[in-house]
Amino acid sequence: MQCKCLLDPVPQDAYASLWVVARALAGRATQVRDSAHPPSGGDATGPGMIVATAALDIHGLRKCFGAQTVLDYLDWEVPAGRVIGLLGRNGAGKSTLIRCALGLSPVDGGEVRLFGEAVATLRPETLHRVGYVPQSFDLFPWMRVRQYLGFHAAFYARWNRELVDGLLGRWEVDAAKKIGELSQGQRQKLAIIRAIAPDPDLLLLDEPVASLDPQTRRLFLAELLRITRRPGKTVVFSTHITTDLERADAEIALLKAGRIQFSADLPTLKARVRRIDLSGPLPDPGFRHPGILRHARDEGQAHWIVDGLDDAAITELAARSGSVWQASAMSLEDIFIELG
Repeated sequence: MQCKCLLDPVPQDAYASLWVVARALAGRATQVRDSAHPPSGGDATGPGMIVATAALDIHGLRKCFGAQTVLDYLDWEVPAGRVIGLLGRNGAGKSTLIRCALGLSPVDGGEVRLFGEAVATLRPETLHRVGYVPQSFDLFPWMRVRQYLGFHAAFYARWNRELVDGLLGRWEVDAAKKIGELSQGQRQKLAIIRAIAPDPDLLLLDEPVASLDPQTRRLFLAELLRITRRPGKTVVFSTHITTDLERADAEIALLKAGRIQFSADLPTLKARVRRIDLSGPLPDPGFRHPGILRHARDEGQAHWIVDGLDDAAITELAARSGSVWQASAMSLEDIFIELG
């Protein structure tokens, strides 16, 4: 019989999978604290009452890989109770940002706080409030699914076994199988289940549905929405599948040039970025304006993609050439292509 030694090499991404476990284990003896002392980042306003803080608060975050600056003095505040989709082109630094936010990657400057506490010195109680699914993961291939989940459950103050059993069934993950016998999609489902099971107040997911089929993606998003409809729950997830963000009715944060360029809910974003079709006398082909991202002409019409121009501003610009204009809404995918 072959035994698996805990000293054997551990897959790199398994360390991220066990982030909370390792740090919670190190601080296990300090979990019971004097309730008279409020946690850092909050002020006591009465017995058992703490002033609400942002779920994630980042100031001046800088991260470099050699001579390349990936995060450039980035500021970002994520209020509690939001669902936020982190968008950015490949290589924009989405995974790096999430890993830095969790303290999994060293930074070159700046400050990161979770629930008002510095990420480097989080209390075990606060660690238990955070869930994370990395972009890639190897987990522990020698463990069986039920064994793996039981191992994690032992380190959490909260663990929803009913939810775990329900998701294993609905997502068709065999609890008796070894993790190494699962498909890539099934391993991704398992990582999501493990992250959701402790009922986290902040859930960070890095491309969580990349390996899932469309049906399972819908199931996952339905579960995600169920969690976020509860007061105080916050979800941040990066994805290139813009239709999933629209389905989740998520607030959109765009990461570009090392910074969060904007963070807005979907209706606000769609009202801000629009397609304008002009007919009649057309503007001069050389006409430019800071609020017009792109110009095009075809079949006797001109087309603008505008950013931040209200109806009055568009009317004034069109009147310069005597053009008649009509606005049309754009999909999130089209907006991302224009702004990303």
